[in-house]
Amino acid sequence: MADRNSRLSVKRKDKKVDSKTHEEKEKEKEKEKEKAPKKPDKLGKKPDKSPEQPKTEKEEKMGGDERTAEGAEGEMKEENGEFQPIELPPFEIVTGEQMSPFYFKFQFRNVEYSSGRNKTLLCFRVDTPGGSTEPLKGYMEDEHATAHAEEAFFQQVLPNSNSSQEYDVTWYVSSSPCVACAAKVAGVLQQRKKLRLCIFCSRLFGWEEEETTAGLRTLVSAGCKLRMMKPSDFVHVWETYVEKEEEESFTPWEDCKENYDYYVERLAAILK
Repeated sequence: MADRNSRLSVKRKDKKVDSKTHEEKEKEKEKEKEKAPKKPDKLGKKPDKSPEQPKTEKEEKMGGDERTAEGAEGEMKEENGEFQPIELPPFEIVTGEQMSPFYFKFQFRNVEYSSGRNKTLLCFRVDTPGGSTEPLKGYMEDEHATAHAEEAFFQQVLPNSNSSQEYDVTWYVSSSPCVACAAKVAGVLQQRKKLRLCIFCSRLFGWEEEETTAGLRTLVSAGCKLRMMKPSDFVHVWETYVEKEEEESFTPWEDCKENYDYYVERLAAILK
């Protein structure tokens, strides 16, 4: 009898549990309906911000900031902590007033062998003795296309100079002129007798080749003063032709003076 009563009590308890569970489920459904947003409200609201779109491979490399070339100068992009020049159209000479610090430190370094330095950077200053005009200053870089920076200078900076006007032209170049440029610049100096040119070179280009050294001798014979850049000249170019922060200073690299002495000996042997 006790077993029967206990069984009945168990059944009654089970029913109560079932009934409570059913009631709780009903209440939960009602609560979920109340919490659910109404369709008109959902359609009427606009998101405050558009969902973030996944970055493309190009945006990730550019830090999310797409940069385009402006005019002939162009800009730089940073990849893996190193500045990489934007690819320029062929047959173009880039001109401007100041260059980037990266270009200067890489292209102007006076190493013995210029591996990877496939540009010529030319910083110029044009003075007119006795004239009232301010000196003309700027820089040029070539892509080693149809015209090199040395030739382009006379095409773009002094295309039609006054034959009666004196010009004192100073160049600071990342490397000495090649055979073709040396011949063309020598021809200009022979035609324009009142144009005086002084070239300060960071490195000597092809100084082991007889044809190249012969071109340098021809250039000097035409009246050009050919010099190597000493440490103070690199500082001058940095302060005058490099776009930098005001507090950003430049100290010549450790072997700058040693490399300068090395190239001075090479140049003296060529011009003797």
